[in-house]
Amino acid sequence: MKPSGDTTIIIKNLIKKFGTFTAVNNISFSVKKGEVFGFLGANGAGKTTTIRMMCGLLEPTSGDIHVGGISVRKTPGKVKQHIGYMSQKFSLYADLNPAENMEFFGSIYGVPAKVISDEKKKLADRLELSSLNRIKTQDLPMGFKQRLGLTCALLHDPEVIFLDEPTSGVDPLGRRNFWKEIYTLSTKGKTVLVTTHFMDEAEYCDRIAIMNFGRIIDIESPDSLKEKYSSVNLNDAFIRAIKLDRENSEDL
Repeated sequence: MKPSGDTTIIIKNLIKKFGTFTAVNNISFSVKKGEVFGFLGANGAGKTTTIRMMCGLLEPTSGDIHVGGISVRKTPGKVKQHIGYMSQKFSLYADLNPAENMEFFGSIYGVPAKVISDEKKKLADRLELSSLNRIKTQDLPMGFKQRLGLTCALLHDPEVIFLDEPTSGVDPLGRRNFWKEIYTLSTKGKTVLVTTHFMDEAEYCDRIAIMNFGRIIDIESPDSLKEKYSSVNLNDAFIRAIKLDRENSEDL
């Protein structure tokens, strides 16, 4: 199974079980190059588990995952060179300063020192810091931490970026600025997969997969979801989709 044309990701019949509990239940979808693809669902819906399997961090129970033509199940180490990942919890080293974090993560991916140096200068300008060496990462405001995390995830110039609730705890202005950067990545041909609880953020996605109890119950553009569920906003569409899914499940 290889991506054809501008298809970057193919997921087929993906299942993940933890004992008798099914966290991800037989989902299939594909994502195009340069697409901003969102996962929307309540806590426990299976969003993070799905992304962790796609990143090669969690082994599926069954099913196929291909990212950029690479089988994640067969060669999880190989795919990591082609993806960037920001976890739900802030994953950088709090006791290092921002520059040290960038140097550490850059070295993991074999990024040339010149590239890391250039990126440190760019980040210092964006964060309005005269130096990235004078403050520990733990002392940065949350919005700055997230931008640092994104920079570290992009140092090796990956094709696909996975962002798991990247703006959780960030103020509205910081969230808007972060999404501007996501759009910039998309215009450069990067494929972005993002989970979010914020409906205003989900509106920015090209397509949204609504997840419920480990299943994908719908995949459409935000406007198509609103039209399909006769809703004036995405929040209402989401609620109606979940309600309809529960009703259908009870009838089975």
